[in-house]
Amino acid sequence: MTYEEYLDEVTTLIVEKYNLDDAAAIRIVVEAQDKDYFVAHDDQPSMRTLDRAHADARTLYQASAHARGGRQAPRRASTSAPKQPAKRK
Repeated sequence: MTYEEYLDEVTTLIVEKYNLDDAAAIRIVVEAQDKDYFVAHDDQPSMRTLDRAHADARTLYQASAHARGGRQAPRRASTSAPKQPAKRK
């Protein structure tokens, strides 16, 4: 898979495995990128496997404030339809 597909897969796994919303999972992956966590993945396509994505998702989540209790993990909505913001009067 491409580097971008790999990052998408890791993000999706964080959402699915740890019940975070998309924004929280994206933030975890972006913060890891900022710390050069994925540099080797970009340089070595052989690292971009589904098994590795599962391991990276676990590692990144466990290192995040969500897992350490620093932030409450946002829960994904139980319905498939997104909530619309209330209209101002």
